[in-house]
Amino acid sequence: MIVEAILRTKGNDVVTLHETASLGDASRTLDEHGIGAVVVVDRQARPVAVLSERDIVREVALHGAAALDRPVSEAMTSVFVTARLDTGLNELMVLMTDRRVRHVPIMEKATMLGLVSIGDVVKAKIADMEAETAALHAYIRS
Repeated sequence: MIVEAILRTKGNDVVTLHETASLGDASRTLDEHGIGAVVVVDRQARPVAVLSERDIVREVALHGAAALDRPVSEAMTSVFVTARLDTGLNELMVLMTDRRVRHVPIMEKATMLGLVSIGDVVKAKIADMEAETAALHAYIRS
């Protein structure tokens, strides 16, 4: 399975937030959409980072409630890991594990086509395993 199949199933909607938004704005955005991360975009609306709940919690732990007034640009993960539509599921799992990220924007050239989370990867892997198991059972029965 490749990333393109995951996006076909889940869609390609991505919640973004400008890098000058506050962490309080980011927290409200995450809550409103029921998500764990947003893609941060620069002034030209280009994706530059992923901001996760973990990033916000770390800032609050370091700076207290005042952290919520800080700009997203001061808290976002500096490692921006992306993948392409043709990235394989196993390759994506290795990338996420090695780079210690849970959300990966899917890019083709300068265009963001979607966002894949570790949950999406696990769900796809389980679906693959279930399909393989069903095929093996059908083969054994025949």
